[in-house]
Amino acid sequence: MKNLQLYSESSFKVELQLEEEVLLFSAFDIERNRLLFVSSANVVYIRQLPLSQKERLWNQTLLPMENEHVDLEPGDGITALEYLMEKEALLVGTSNGYLILHTGDGSATEVVGQVEGGVQCIAPSPDGALIAIITGFGHLLVMTHDWELLHETMIDNHLADIDVSHATDPAIHPSEISISWRGDGKYLATLSESRDSSSSQKKLRIWERDSGALHAVSESKAFMGAALDWMPSGAKVAAAFDRKADNKGPLIVFFERNGLQRSSFSINELMDATVEVLKWNYSSDLLGAVVGCEKHDAIKIWSFSNNHWYLKQEIRYPKRDRVKFMWDSMKPLHLISWTLGGKITMYNFVWMTAVMENSIALVIDNSNVLITPLALSLMPPPMYLFNLKFPSAVRDMAFFSKSSKNQLAAYLSDGSLYVVELPASDTWEELEGKEFFVETSSEVAFLSLKHLIWLDSHILLGVSYYETSDNITCLVTSSSEDELSHRQGKCLSGYSLQEIELVCSEDCVLGLVTASGWSAKVSCQLSLEGPAIGIVPNPAKRGSAFVQLDGGRIVEYTSKLGITGVPAESYFQKLDYGIGFSSSCPQMIVASVYDNGILKPLPFGLDDNGRLHVSGRILCNNCSSFSFYSNSADQIITHLILTTKQDLLFIVDMDDILHGKLEAKYENFMKVGKRNVEENRDCINIWERGAKLVGVLHGDEAAVILQTTRGNLECIYPRKLVLASIVNALVQRRFRDALLMVRRHRIDFNIIVDHCGWQNFLQCANEFVRQVKNLSYITEFVCSVKNENVTEMLYTNIMSLPYLKATKDIQAGNVDEIDGKSKISSVLQAIREALEDQVPESSAKELCILTTLARSEPPAIEEALKRIKMVRDKEILGVDDPRRKSYPSAEEAMKHLLWLTNSEAVYEAALGLYDLNLAAIVALNSQKDPKEFLPFLQGLECMPPLIMKYTIDLRLQRYESALKNIVSAGDAYYEDSINLMKNNPQLFPLGIQLFPDPFKRSQIFEAWGDHLHGDKCFEDAATAYLCCSSLEKALKAYRACGHWKGVLTVAGFLKLGKEEVLRLANELCEELQALGKPAEAAKIAFEYCEDVASGIQFLISAREWEEALRIGFMHKREDLISQVKCAALECAGILISEYEEGLEKVGKYLARYLAVRQRRLLLAAKLQSEDRSIDDADDETASDTSSNFSGMSAYTTGTRRSSNASTSSSATSKARKTRHQKKGGKIRAGSPGEEMALVEHLKGMPLTTGAQHELKSLLVSLVMLGMEDIARKLQLQSPAFFLTGSQRERNRWKLFGLRVVLLH
Repeated sequence: MKNLQLYSESSFKVELQLEEEVLLFSAFDIERNRLLFVSSANVVYIRQLPLSQKERLWNQTLLPMENEHVDLEPGDGITALEYLMEKEALLVGTSNGYLILHTGDGSATEVVGQVEGGVQCIAPSPDGALIAIITGFGHLLVMTHDWELLHETMIDNHLADIDVSHATDPAIHPSEISISWRGDGKYLATLSESRDSSSSQKKLRIWERDSGALHAVSESKAFMGAALDWMPSGAKVAAAFDRKADNKGPLIVFFERNGLQRSSFSINELMDATVEVLKWNYSSDLLGAVVGCEKHDAIKIWSFSNNHWYLKQEIRYPKRDRVKFMWDSMKPLHLISWTLGGKITMYNFVWMTAVMENSIALVIDNSNVLITPLALSLMPPPMYLFNLKFPSAVRDMAFFSKSSKNQLAAYLSDGSLYVVELPASDTWEELEGKEFFVETSSEVAFLSLKHLIWLDSHILLGVSYYETSDNITCLVTSSSEDELSHRQGKCLSGYSLQEIELVCSEDCVLGLVTASGWSAKVSCQLSLEGPAIGIVPNPAKRGSAFVQLDGGRIVEYTSKLGITGVPAESYFQKLDYGIGFSSSCPQMIVASVYDNGILKPLPFGLDDNGRLHVSGRILCNNCSSFSFYSNSADQIITHLILTTKQDLLFIVDMDDILHGKLEAKYENFMKVGKRNVEENRDCINIWERGAKLVGVLHGDEAAVILQTTRGNLECIYPRKLVLASIVNALVQRRFRDALLMVRRHRIDFNIIVDHCGWQNFLQCANEFVRQVKNLSYITEFVCSVKNENVTEMLYTNIMSLPYLKATKDIQAGNVDEIDGKSKISSVLQAIREALEDQVPESSAKELCILTTLARSEPPAIEEALKRIKMVRDKEILGVDDPRRKSYPSAEEAMKHLLWLTNSEAVYEAALGLYDLNLAAIVALNSQKDPKEFLPFLQGLECMPPLIMKYTIDLRLQRYESALKNIVSAGDAYYEDSINLMKNNPQLFPLGIQLFPDPFKRSQIFEAWGDHLHGDKCFEDAATAYLCCSSLEKALKAYRACGHWKGVLTVAGFLKLGKEEVLRLANELCEELQALGKPAEAAKIAFEYCEDVASGIQFLISAREWEEALRIGFMHKREDLISQVKCAALECAGILISEYEEGLEKVGKYLARYLAVRQRRLLLAAKLQSEDRSIDDADDETASDTSSNFSGMSAYTTGTRRSSNASTSSSATSKARKTRHQKKGGKIRAGSPGEEMALVEHLKGMPLTTGAQHELKSLLVSLVMLGMEDIARKLQLQSPAFFLTGSQRERNRWKLFGLRVVLLH
């Protein structure tokens, strides 16, 4: 769905030297970009075309025309012309058979050969290696560019017996013969008359290049003229049939290489029309033809799509001009036409999408405009909803749609302008299959009109190319200054901007297609400085448009209709050059965007090289097509959609274009490796090569329409656009529309809840239920709610919408729970309350409420069963309640609940309600085996009510309820209560509350204490024993945990004798000594045993040196003081030797650590130099490698085997780590974890807090005992172990050392 639009044209006149001189042939020099023509006066005219864009400026296009004469014999004339790139010269064929090489640089011509019968046609092969020549006698000559003849073939064998030396009668010469090469040069085709039939019959012959053999021949057909051209891609050969015998117009036919006819189409002209020339463009997608009609000649251009030939352009010429044309060999959309009188016109076309901004497709096909509203129906071309038929072919058109007003303006090939008013688009479905003939024009003829747009419902704006015009206001740009100046004067030729005012004299008839009553007049005409590449309306300003000049510069035009005396410069506004393009962009669209809250237009342009321009910069270098998407009714653009030449489709946020970093986010719109699509949601792989973007369905549809190379339409829904439309609907509180989109596109329902935080959704639950109404949809939504936030999990790479940033602060304040309830429970509760308030009573409503209960977290099955029980009770009682009819039956509700949840959970919940009948119903509907549940239920039915509840609670493991029920059953079940508490110790606190009897409470406390004692919670057990006055057990419990104070306290409660207490104290001292608590044993010895010697010994064992001295001096025991002194000296000696050994180890470990680390860093640098990232390698592997390279060990002696660096797998690393942990941190030289093991070992060498306290006490005691030298030596050895300690610790030890010095 695209139209071929003419975006620029330019013409010049060849000044012929003679009055009756006409142009005969043309050629094109690709290398020098020159046009070459030869005239009937044997003159070669050479026109240099501009090589660059700057040379195409208005005042620089009139390059000089060169002309050179070709000397021929009298009576001889030029009959063929071709340009040979290999020779860089023209090859001229004459009627006398001369082949002349003309270089065109003023040098003399060279005759390279002569053929008998004259030269009729010359065709060089596509690769330039061969030249095919057809003589006047029908001979096909194929020779090299060095004029070596490869083979000569008679095209028609009936001429083989003719003596060419006497064949001077033109009647026996074959008629005009055409020739065409296939694109690869392997075959060539000729079209000539067939002498075995009537004179109007011809045959198509296919010849082989190398041998000259006839490969295939067609049947004799009524071919028309010499129209023949082989498609450059080689698929088919185009020719034309004459169907005058059938009273029909000409038919263009296509043949295969085997000479069989493949397909055809009619040119839709009268039978007297003729097809004179057929030519393919070099990309093989356009077929051009010169069609001669009764009153005019026309260049017609067709394109093929979906098995249908569309006439996309028709350019008419007067019959006297005898127009001919050729395609540019390098630019597929560049056509050059020329007339006999010397007028040369160059046309530049561009493919433009036929889909308008409102998703209405307007496809041009000859005189028809095929209309299809894609939002209503996605009809594949060539199908359409309805069409408008005009008197002649449509060259350009403009569509206006605002509110319910729809207007179409069409410029036809005969120069007339038609305006058609269409009904509102929502009524177009009634027009399906209809054809409307438009016969009334505006009665104003325009010689040329393109870039037609609507400024308002009664104002058109277009560009006209004129040749002579007087009193036209000219707009000129100074070459030295970028300023607009204007002048009045006479312009020989150029481009003018025409503002056309439309007036309708008839009232519009609603619901009908009308085209009568329109009149047009040119209200303003301004001459432009050069070609206008494109015009687009300004969406942000009424009556304004952006005009793109050649080179990419953009100016703004503003209509002044109705204002008199307006100077010319007021029509145009000078714009910032940042809004223009760096080169001409035939495809230009202006998007209306919000930039920091300000509405502004943003022009986008796509040039011929695939570069997408915006705001003075290049957005993408490999773009093939682009469009825009808007999710709002005011058509504010939110996304750019583009396809690349690598068949990738990108969805780009406008906010990223205005403020973001596109290169990092979209990777320069290139595919990097085989990247997973899930990792880049902005990029979609187009499944068919060469598919182009033709349109977008805006708003809630969120669809992208692609057209394949075959012509089929494919509609896709990119997840990014779908989510944008859903969130936009949610922001606008259109919950029903959002839910329908979620269901249609299979989006996670949680997007409705999570788009701005589920806590905010709770406030909208009533509105959500009121809008949706459909209880099936609500049930589906309820079943899909889950606790995770899909905007942060599932769609975190997609949802980067600008309006979601406003909810960022709200989401930041959200918590996982409200009032202890999770997201699922809170949302479902809100929905349940909304259902009860908003929805009338019905069976579906009750089932939906049951769904909310069953899907809660945890499931509220009991509440659901209570609702079912209520319905069942009404059914049993037979209550004639009108409301009962609005409820589902109990069986239906039960089956619904069982379908939603686990049947076993429902069965247990029914038992928990102590309703055996309800439990039986659940069991029956869940297809349980009656042999399993009936005996159990029958047994329960025979039990007393409390025992039944107790039994059910035990089955359901509801032990607290079971205890309450069994206690309520009476004293007869007291033992069962005790056993229940013993089996479930967490029930002891509840049991103490339930039994007010002191005796029973004591038994419970004692049982609780026994349980705690068995769990080795001795202190808690002792407390429980004390509560029940079981002092013996309390004493044992305290003694078991080493709580000597509790033991002696309980001994006091037991009123033990002095000897028993002394024996108990001695036993406690031994036990505490065995437990490693000598300081506490010393306190018992001093306080209870009164044994000073033993107490001093305990203090020495605890290394409480100061306390031992204090006690010794307190009791004035010199023997004990001497004992403390000897022990202190011995301890100091041991510590000094340990510190010396430890310091030696620290030095060895540090040296090894530095060596290993240096090796690892060197290896890392080596890997980085080899373009490998050290992050990709495991740290253990690097350490392992460095250790292997070291060639030494700090822990072993001798030699070791050399080892190559190897990379360990993750499994090996884990195994090594496990072995390292099992070996208790042993350091192995060369192991992967050697470096980290060294670090951990060094960290563990400093003294602990307890050791520091003992060392300080020892130093003070040594000083007190007069052994300052030993204390100083010990202190000097100890600081080496505080290197990794805190600064506070180091300062404290420095201060302590100062004190030692002062004491000394």
